[in-house]
Amino acid sequence: MLEKGFHSVGLNQILSAVQVPKGSFYHYFSSKEQFGVELLQHYVGNSTAQKRKMLLPTEIETDPIQRLFVYLDGGIQYTEQMKGKFPCLVLKLAAEVTVLSEPMREELAKGFEDWVGIFKELLDEAIDKALLPHGLDTYAEAELIHDLWSGATQRAVINQNVAPVRQAVQHIKSRLNNLLV
Repeated sequence: MLEKGFHSVGLNQILSAVQVPKGSFYHYFSSKEQFGVELLQHYVGNSTAQKRKMLLPTEIETDPIQRLFVYLDGGIQYTEQMKGKFPCLVLKLAAEVTVLSEPMREELAKGFEDWVGIFKELLDEAIDKALLPHGLDTYAEAELIHDLWSGATQRAVINQNVAPVRQAVQHIKSRLNNLLV
């Protein structure tokens, strides 16, 4: 689905890939749409856990802004490795399924909100550590980080060039560096 999208992949392709008979599929899922919802729940859950582990570790006391910068730089490297393909299933499916499946759109919206929440927690931590100014609207900043990243990733795939992601990361870093107290 990362390569072809949700609607371009037929049920037979899915079943062949996982070597499951058709009857078994309908034992677990009432439709391909329900499968898509559960696929997104699983993917978003894993991705959220990974983001949380990288950005909000509980065992290591480090600079939250530096953790964010390391995370973003890792995202650039991963995008480069994907060589023009979507590096994220959520971003791949977002444009495709939101107008055709309300349940899948809702899962995507929940995932995006969770991801914005992780960025917000990280920025709140930076305020608590007196790295960013009190009064900063961390939710708005977190949305901006998420939206810049998502839009840049889409442009990178369209252009088959990582430059938009590099530019977005540079903008985020510059913005946060200018806010440091």
